[in-house]
This record gives sequence, structure tokens and C-alpha cells, in this order.
Amino acid sequence: MRSYPNKFQRGLLAIFMQRSVTAVITPVLHRVDGFFWKISAGRFFFSSKLVGIPALRITMIGAKSKQPRSLVLYGFSEHEQIALIASNFGQTNNPAWYYNLKVNPKCQVEWKGRSAEYIAHEAAGEEYQKYWDMAVSYYKGYDLYRIRAAHRHIPVMILVPEK
Repeated sequence: MRSYPNKFQRGLLAIFMQRSVTAVITPVLHRVDGFFWKISAGRFFFSSKLVGIPALRITMIGAKSKQPRSLVLYGFSEHEQIALIASNFGQTNNPAWYYNLKVNPKCQVEWKGRSAEYIAHEAAGEEYQKYWDMAVSYYKGYDLYRIRAAHRHIPVMILVPEK
């Protein structure tokens, strides 16, 4: 059973999707989530509770640095697969984590109290549309980000558990 944002959380999301608010929140949110993740031993993501969108912690290898990179992202799941939307809040470029996963698709994901290895691939066609629609059902801001980033395609990365 999926849990969607409640009315209060949807109201916050409507505020957060505004360009001026996004500019302030973007650099802070990942750090706040990282802090809460550490002090809760991986059980609590501040932004996830605040806005009602499922969050996960992902560790991947940097495309250029070849060093481990960890951050908190929102994820949308169906069965064991997880979709990540590379919207970068509608900014000019794709997020760095997208390039990291393209170059090094193997990653470690901490999700719903479990940690597992996943392999990433970029969604296309029907798979892309299915996960894009799922993400928008949680957060309408993705459609706004698509307008802001009209000069580029917003990728959707699918994480599949490693066998």
C-alpha cells in the first residue's frame, strides 16, 4: 500500500516547488537529511516525514572522482524496483548523481530499513512514462520542473536489486 502526502504535506510541497524557495532549500535539504539519517541510525529522513515522499540513502561511485558518494534522494517504488527522478529541481543541468549512476550503475541503497545492492539503468518509453506518472502522483512539482528544464530531458533512473 502506498502512502501519499497528506493535505498539510501537499501544502508544503506547493510552497517548496516555487523557484525562490527551491533555491534556498536545495543546498540545505540534503545536509539536514544526512544529519537526521546519522542520528537515527538510518531510520529517519527529515524531508520524507516533512513532505510525505519516500526517501532513501544511496551510495554510488563518482563518475570522475571514483570515490564513494552518498546522499538522500526521493524514490518511487513498484515491487522491488526503485525509480529516481533526475529533475535537479528543474535546474539547467542533470544532477551529478545521474552521471555517477550512468558511469557506475552498481550502488548501495538503504531503503525502508534494509540495505541492498542495486544496478541502475535509465528508463525509456513506457517504463519512463510509468515511473514519471508515479512520481507526479506524489509530487506535482515534477511537472513544473519539466517546464523549467524544457531545454533538457529529465531522466528517470531505475534501480533493480542485484541478483
